[in-house]
Amino acid sequence: MRRRSRRTAASLAGAALMLGGAATGSAKASDPARAVHEALIVLDTHFDTPANLGRPGWSIMDRHATVTDGDQVDYPRMVDGGVDGGFFAIYTPSGPRTPEGDWAARDFGIQRAVQIREMVAKHSDVFRLALTADDAAKAVAAHKRFVFLSMENGYPFEGDLTLMRTFRALGVTMMSPVHFKNNDLADSATDTPEWHGLSPKGKQFIAEANRLGVVIDVSHASDEVLRQAVALSKAPIILSHSGMRAIHDHPRNVSDADAKLVAANGGVIQINAYSAYMVAAPPPDPARDAAMKALMGGFMRMDSMSVADKRALMAQRKAFEARYPAPRATFEMFMAHLLHAIRLVGIDHVGVSGDFDGGGGIDGLDDITDYPKVTAALLEAGYTPADVGKVWGGNALRVLRQAQALADPVAVPKIPVTN
Repeated sequence: MRRRSRRTAASLAGAALMLGGAATGSAKASDPARAVHEALIVLDTHFDTPANLGRPGWSIMDRHATVTDGDQVDYPRMVDGGVDGGFFAIYTPSGPRTPEGDWAARDFGIQRAVQIREMVAKHSDVFRLALTADDAAKAVAAHKRFVFLSMENGYPFEGDLTLMRTFRALGVTMMSPVHFKNNDLADSATDTPEWHGLSPKGKQFIAEANRLGVVIDVSHASDEVLRQAVALSKAPIILSHSGMRAIHDHPRNVSDADAKLVAANGGVIQINAYSAYMVAAPPPDPARDAAMKALMGGFMRMDSMSVADKRALMAQRKAFEARYPAPRATFEMFMAHLLHAIRLVGIDHVGVSGDFDGGGGIDGLDDITDYPKVTAALLEAGYTPADVGKVWGGNALRVLRQAQALADPVAVPKIPVTN
């Protein structure tokens, strides 16, 4: 297993040359960019990989293949990609805004959190649960991958905000209020405005997140939600997986003006690699749309699919793409978003998330093994190893540290740790 240590900004440039022969994986003496990558703490702020944890026969310890399995994150590829860890998302699909719907979402969210913790406990020789920013470095020092818990969509706690403390007790350190559809907390970026930002309960969500030391994530939220969250939150906020609207005009991407607001408050924009937010959708086609709807119905049942069933579904997807070809975003497009964000708000306010296992993946950046290419591209663009370290995790960990520093110590529950 590769051995690493944290390095000061001043020594990272030297490490680029010295580590080439010592690091494992793809790092070689002739590849100083890879050596820099290996020297950094590399994290992704939004893995949808927990959706795989309940699938029969699926293990994060197995090497999967994106082209046949559709899976983009597993332990072997974390090693290959020089990825030290990240935020593993408890994603809850939107559903009925009824007491029954809220109860079902609550139970789903708790079950997913338990699955993530069970994964860490079962493989504690290579994974470590992370609860604070410092835990990331501790995991790296112990030669383990760190696992933060996050929540995508506030549906599991929208009916009862005291459940935020329950999820905090399970180890959740980042929460977003909303996903594709409006809910009782906030408007979505991809739905018709209902609250014109946060609902009254959504404003309580902001205050409770601050009290619990939880990072507020406004990816998927409307522009009005973002602005209100910046105004109301005592701590910096984050966009855990978004793009730049100036590069591609899509409501899921952030405008330059709003990105500056986030940065002015100390927050971070994590640039994602989701093709639909980077290239224009093909024109309407009734036959294509019907086939897509049927295909997506299969993906909605993915949580319970065996590995063989998922491979069959991926084969159907490839046949669909062959019959209805559509433009796909490229690595160069991703870098355009990333570099624009850095130039706009500064190196201290930008990060990376592929949105992997949740629809992310573009030509040249199709799974986590491609992440060293981002490091190489940033170095080629003139950024220092220390700069790249901020993008790959330093900025997101700073936001987490600031949010937790502002928490009410009496409010934060004690969290049991098994490794």
